[in-house]
Amino acid sequence: MKRSVCLVLCLFLASISAFAGEPIVIGETIKIQSKIMGEERTILVSTPPDYDQGDQSFPVLYMTDGDGHLTHTRGTVDFLSQNGLMPQVIIVGVTNTDRTRDLTPTNAVMTNDDGTEREFPTSGGASKFLDFFQDELFAYVEKNFRTKPYRIFSGHSFGGLFALNAFFSRPDMFHSVLSISPSLLWDEELPLRQAQSFFADRSEVKTTLFVAMGNEEEGDPRPNLLDRFEKALQDAEAEGFDWEVRSLPDETHGSVVMRAQYWGLRKVFSPWNLPRDPETGRFNGGIDGLKAHFSGLSSRYGFTVHPAEAQVNMMGYQALGNDDSEGAIKIFRYNVELYPDSANVYDSLAEGLENAGLLDEALVNYTTAVKTAKRVGDQQYDLFNANLDRFKTERENTPSE
Repeated sequence: MKRSVCLVLCLFLASISAFAGEPIVIGETIKIQSKIMGEERTILVSTPPDYDQGDQSFPVLYMTDGDGHLTHTRGTVDFLSQNGLMPQVIIVGVTNTDRTRDLTPTNAVMTNDDGTEREFPTSGGASKFLDFFQDELFAYVEKNFRTKPYRIFSGHSFGGLFALNAFFSRPDMFHSVLSISPSLLWDEELPLRQAQSFFADRSEVKTTLFVAMGNEEEGDPRPNLLDRFEKALQDAEAEGFDWEVRSLPDETHGSVVMRAQYWGLRKVFSPWNLPRDPETGRFNGGIDGLKAHFSGLSSRYGFTVHPAEAQVNMMGYQALGNDDSEGAIKIFRYNVELYPDSANVYDSLAEGLENAGLLDEALVNYTTAVKTAKRVGDQQYDLFNANLDRFKTERENTPSE
């Protein structure tokens, strides 16, 4: 297996004067020689922005049509994570060789609206492609990247068909499945038949399923295909089955993907967001409530979950704003415990200590922030250094009592 770094996306500053902007790299291209598929396969891997600044591990989001969806998916994940609505994830996008072969579960002939038939001679290889995921791709990703034991899958069109087939044929393969505008007509409505058969004697389902459709069935008589598929899910009596079907009629078959992934990830991680006071918008549970919330998430998702650094930091500054220095310091110390390789947590703790008059310890933490920023290459190094200089100057100029 060979691995080559690739600039999947380079964004440059719009206003360039004498110097060129620094490229923003969101992923790398990796070549895998697959024995199962009998060919070389290309995957695109995007790790979280701070992946190289610590030793955290992350859930993995796998996708088909990776070259078409990696950039907007990275943006969606980063946006939701920054707003405390989901954890950061590693994204693995698989690119295509024979898309029809790999993503369709059966060899089928489709009937067009005018009664003519459309043949798909290479169709029906989805089971083999699932073997590639299960026996080769998972092993490669989990060996070479820091992963948590939680896998999500997202597929669009034939990829959405592939997603449903994975859910019905191998329900323990992924913890959550996003099927976007799936080809529900395939092989005489195979997904509907699979759903009815799957739930007929299924007492428990632990996988979350999200299905979205654009305007493909606009104008069709109701109930349309999506209606009937949703009815099959409604009739399911399997314990623990968490699902949602969402119609996005103002999106086309092509444009639906970005919004569908947004809502699909919101569904998968719906308990993630902290409960907030409807009037103030603040979380009022304090540090103990924060720990209890994330302990519950750990139980639900099957891996240890910690609050995001930014969430804890915000709580600390809220406490400072309420003149609760003791509470703020306790929160900032918790953030240092969670993220010892972050310069910002030491800088924030130093500010809390300074506010409380604990100047010796504040100096230690301002200094640690600068040293940590230098060690990890933090882009805010100059800011932390300025905070340290400001603190030293003010302390030197303050008369001793």
